[in-house]
Amino acid sequence: MKTLTISAVSAALLLAGATAHAQGSMMNYDPSPYLGADAMFWELDPDRGRGSADSTGLRLRGGVAFNDYFALEGHLGTGGSDDNVELDSLAGAYAKGILPIAPTFRLYGLAGFTEVDVKVDEESGFSYGGGAEFDVAPNLAVGADYMRYLDESNYDFDAASIGMTFRF
Repeated sequence: MKTLTISAVSAALLLAGATAHAQGSMMNYDPSPYLGADAMFWELDPDRGRGSADSTGLRLRGGVAFNDYFALEGHLGTGGSDDNVELDSLAGAYAKGILPIAPTFRLYGLAGFTEVDVKVDEESGFSYGGGAEFDVAPNLAVGADYMRYLDESNYDFDAASIGMTFRF
């Protein structure tokens, strides 16, 4: 069921991207792919009195910016363990709204769906977050963001990340 949900959301995001691409092509904007790698500082916070777990993992990001204001992005993450909690994998797809503040500085918001597999449980659900990015070279940016990957009845899974992004 979770895979079906993620597949349906992915298809909807791709349809939204195709629409944005069609609108962007009227303005002569070529889609711009990008890849990023981040240190991901995650926290699993149970709602039922147990202690929280936190650790550091690795997150890879990839996406396509259809114009200066909209992109589709995917996240893959893994790594880190605390006591009996280990992050096996994180996978998600998001729509990304971008607000250019200056030619080299952008704020952004993300919304989509994520599947998180920790040693104690596997859940999927709605995700959201925001961040900022600063260009240090024409195709290279540094950035940071905060994501609420899961807000479930049993626990919340959040992550703050810092890293670099390369645009093709």
